[in-house]
Parts: sequence; structure tokens; C-alpha cells
Amino acid sequence: MFVGELERAGSIAIWGMDSIASIAAAHAGAIVLTGSHGGQSAGEYALKFPLRAVLFNDAGIGKDEAGVVALAMLQAKDVAAAAIAHTTGRIGDALDMWNHGYLSRVNAAAEQVGLEEGMSAREAARRLAKSQ
Repeated sequence: MFVGELERAGSIAIWGMDSIASIAAAHAGAIVLTGSHGGQSAGEYALKFPLRAVLFNDAGIGKDEAGVVALAMLQAKDVAAAAIAHTTGRIGDALDMWNHGYLSRVNAAAEQVGLEEGMSAREAARRLAKSQ
């Protein structure tokens, strides 16, 4: 299972992890790109530590948008979050999402820093790292 720093923008780390369950206190303040779906359980993991932002896999969105509910959960805490289309990045594979993923959904906090649907995962993470 991959967990590693993908890139650093000044003091802001961009972490990749195949599963959000790998999150730890050491990731506080970072941007996390995870292969996990953006469902409720993933949102609960993402809220364990104060993150700068989180990028999930949309897992096909699902019934009642269950695959992206974490975006609203993080928005309630004013944390930027987005989902990467499962058709562009493999579910459970952070490196594939980093290399090939494109955003399918963004929350309002992410929109405020310039993220938008169709943006590459790399560009989105780099923009989040530059935001204040």
C-alpha cells in the first residue's frame, strides 16, 4: 500500500495514500490525495486531523452521491475537498490518480481557491498548496 510524499510546495506537503485509513498526525496541515472513495467513512477519517485539503476518488458517485459525501463533510469545517473521476484515476491507487486523474467534483472551499471540474489532480494539488 502506497503512502508517501508526492511533492512539496514550500512548507506544504502533498501526500499520496492509497487509503485514507493511513492518515496520521504527521499529515496535519498537508494536502492529501487518496485513492479512497469520498464516502462518509472516508470523510470521518479525513476529519481526524486538521488537513489543508483532501482529494478523494469519486468511486462513480453512487446512489444519493454517496461517493462524494465527504466533500460536504469537509466543507462544514471549511476544508477544501475535491473528487477525482474514477474514469481517470484508479480507485485505491493514489499514484495513478496523481498521474492521470481529473477532478469531477469540488466543494465551495476548493472553488474559492480556483479548483474546478476537469482540472488535473496535480494542478489542483499544486494550486491548493499555493493558496492561503
